[in-house]
Amino acid sequence: MTVHEFCVIASGLDPQAEDFEARFYEAGCDDATISFQRGHVIADFTREAESIEEAIASAIAGVVATGARVERVEPDTLVSLADIAARTGLSRAAITQYAKAQRGKAFPAPVAKVTSDSPLWDWAVVAAWLFRHERLSREALTAAEAVKRANNILAEGRIPTLDMLRQRRSVLEPAA
Repeated sequence: MTVHEFCVIASGLDPQAEDFEARFYEAGCDDATISFQRGHVIADFTREAESIEEAIASAIAGVVATGARVERVEPDTLVSLADIAARTGLSRAAITQYAKAQRGKAFPAPVAKVTSDSPLWDWAVVAAWLFRHERLSREALTAAEAVKRANNILAEGRIPTLDMLRQRRSVLEPAA
C-alpha cells in the first residue's frame, strides 16, 4: 500500500450541523482532515491505497456518502511556473528556462492566461513532458493524470469510479 495525498473540494453541507464531522467519519473519511472555507468543504486526504486511482475513487465515494456534492480534486490541474517548480523540486529558474526553450525543447505551451504575465499550464501535460525528460517520476505523472481525469469526469456531472479512473490513457501510451 502507498500513501496518497490530495484534497476533495465539496459543497452542500452545513458545517454548523451537529453531525457535520461525524458524517465524514462514518462515511470512511477518517483519514481526512475536514475544514470549511469560503462555502466549501475541504477534505484533505492522506489515504493508503494500492493506486492513486483507488485512493481518489474511494475518497470521492466517501465524500458523496456524506451528502456533499464533490466539485473537484486538488492539487489544482492549472499551474504556474512557481507551482511547477514546487511540485518537482526543480528551481524556478530551471523551469523558466524550460518554458523559454533555453533548456530542452518543446516545453508545453500555457493553456490559460496565455498573453498575460501569469500564464498557467496543464499540470498533467507538463508532468508528461518532465517525465519524458527524466525530471519527474512515473508515480507523479500517474497522480497528475488521475487528478485531471477525476476532474474531467466531475465536470461532466458524473461521479468518478475506480473503473472510470483506471480507463485513463496516459499521454505516454500510444492511441489504440
